[in-house]
Amino acid sequence: MTEGNFVDYVKIYIASGKGGKGSTHLHREKFIDKGGPDGGDGGRGGHVYLVGNRGLWTLFHLKFARHVKAGHGGDGSSARSTGADGEDKYIEVPLGTVVRDKETNEVLFEITEDGEKRIVAKGGKGGLGNWHFRSSTNQTPRYAQPGIPGEQLDVILELKVLADVGLVGFPNAGKSTLLSVLTSAKPKIADYPFTTLKPNLGIVAYRDYKSFVIADIPGIIEGAAEGKGLGHYFLRHIERNSTLLFLVPADAEDVKKEYDILLDELRRYNPEMLDKDRLVVVSKSDMLDEELKAEMKAQLDEEFKGIPYMFISSVAQQGLVELKDKLWQMLNV
Repeated sequence: MTEGNFVDYVKIYIASGKGGKGSTHLHREKFIDKGGPDGGDGGRGGHVYLVGNRGLWTLFHLKFARHVKAGHGGDGSSARSTGADGEDKYIEVPLGTVVRDKETNEVLFEITEDGEKRIVAKGGKGGLGNWHFRSSTNQTPRYAQPGIPGEQLDVILELKVLADVGLVGFPNAGKSTLLSVLTSAKPKIADYPFTTLKPNLGIVAYRDYKSFVIADIPGIIEGAAEGKGLGHYFLRHIERNSTLLFLVPADAEDVKKEYDILLDELRRYNPEMLDKDRLVVVSKSDMLDEELKAEMKAQLDEEFKGIPYMFISSVAQQGLVELKDKLWQMLNV
């Protein structure tokens, strides 16, 4: 799928169906003078459902379907016949979709499981036919209830991808390269900033047929929480990760300073991000000789007290097995 086809935010107008009206029919039949009321009830209006589909990972299919309307209920008829229910509408969405009311910005619900079905707009109830209003003092009621109107609302569908590990780093830190060597994902890789323009997901194969999901988002720059760069727009996609992997290249001027900037951007975006498990990975470490790596380790031992860190090289395939072991351990503590 091309980058332009990744859509994680859409606005949709949703309308459920109105209920059918009840019938005021009076029974007429040969040899039966006064058959009395036999008007049936109206059918209910159609509901609008959201359904989770694990085969989807973007909202692109809804980009041009901005109006979704369910069918109206049928009117009641004679012989106490109930009208047909309106046609229900089903909107398939990827797992991790958050539904908000556009007017109030209130979160209505989230879809997190495959096949999960939730009503976003209920159809109106059908009106009662005149059969229900007969009595000893009113044996021929000539009135029935109208159907109840359906619901109409504007909703925002916002996708937050579901992954176990989220990659966090500045542009050109090597996140996409790491994703490409750990998984079968084929992200765009090039030697310039902001190569990644959309989140990428990959499944990491582990021992004994086990696996976990890792997500790469566009690089974060200082000021991302205020809207600078691209990373701020996609930060929502790592809100659900249980572990954050901070990637800092070995040729960075100050590894700890870059880590602190990234951490501060996450804190300013959502303080709850700091509650997640963290692992600092120094990438491109094949550029370091053993002496330089030993000096850097001594410095990082002082600066990263209590925060696990490790050296890897995606290109040279160094430290990747240890990285997968560490991530699996952190995910299954």
